[in-house]
Amino acid sequence: MTHLYLGLLLFSFTITGVLVVPFINLLYRLRFQRQNQKTLDFQNRPTPIFDQFHHQKAGTPVGGGLLIILVVCLLYLLLFPILNYLHLFEAPNFPIRAELNLLFFTFISFGLLGLYDDIYKFFGFSQTGFFGLRLRHKLTLQTILAVTISLLLYFQLHIDFLYIPLLGPILLGPFIIPISTLFIVLFANFFNITDGLDGLSSGLLTIALFAFWILAGNSLDSPISVFLGLWIGSLIAFLYFNIYPARIWLGDVGSMSFGATFAVVGLILGKIFVLLVIGGVFVVEVASSLFQLTAKKYWGKKIMAVAPLHLWLQYKGWPEPKVVMRAWLIGIMLSALGLWMALITHQ
Repeated sequence: MTHLYLGLLLFSFTITGVLVVPFINLLYRLRFQRQNQKTLDFQNRPTPIFDQFHHQKAGTPVGGGLLIILVVCLLYLLLFPILNYLHLFEAPNFPIRAELNLLFFTFISFGLLGLYDDIYKFFGFSQTGFFGLRLRHKLTLQTILAVTISLLLYFQLHIDFLYIPLLGPILLGPFIIPISTLFIVLFANFFNITDGLDGLSSGLLTIALFAFWILAGNSLDSPISVFLGLWIGSLIAFLYFNIYPARIWLGDVGSMSFGATFAVVGLILGKIFVLLVIGGVFVVEVASSLFQLTAKKYWGKKIMAVAPLHLWLQYKGWPEPKVVMRAWLIGIMLSALGLWMALITHQ
């Protein structure tokens, strides 16, 4: 089956590579791009240091995540009946259709939420009085979606346990629902916060998904393996145009969808704690922002000139490509560590 999965990756890469330039041109025509204006953080406050380093990127199209979502969904829709007819699907642990419904519900629903957020920000609805996604709105909607997904995990896939590295599975029963909800919401926002430099989040995600692709193959889970193969191939084609200087960005449509789906893949494979290791750079990025907020709130001063960590490194003089490349290297090693932990536990 390995040759099939690699072929699907190459197929997805080719399709996305053919479509991405016309898609970029379409985004320009729709004016779906970052305008020359002050950037706001996730609490709707100005970010002058970010603008200092990234003002030249005004006009870059945003919304590459939408193309990836469309390509993966349409290719899977095309391939599913063929692979199913040829009996090339194996899912020893879960009903195939229930697993796919869960994956694509997460992939599409969080993508639609992020797309609305992008439209709100880039078309100036905040100035027209149109309903916009403030932080509390966003978290509320993310939580509703995450609870729905967690209920499907528990009642349809009957996932009621977590694997602890080096210890094995721990049964949680219905308590898995709040835990999985928390992880889904966290990673939807972890990815969003990390998506601040050209190629940073998309490159780290590609590396992490390769690790989970190995775990899915080790578990003989064909539905996830096919999904990850298509997703990785499309991501690599996008990344070619996303590395510095980027011609296109993911936008919230991609960052919310990909972060939440990344967490759900970890939950389905029973490797949610390994997810924290493989996605360790995302965790550190968010931790740096949380430490900054905590210090300002309780001690009245910053611990860093700016957060998250990638922006602080820029502030300290690191060129953007240097920050990204070193983050990728750390991501590779964390993925190797996470794989080792998962495979030791599996044995």
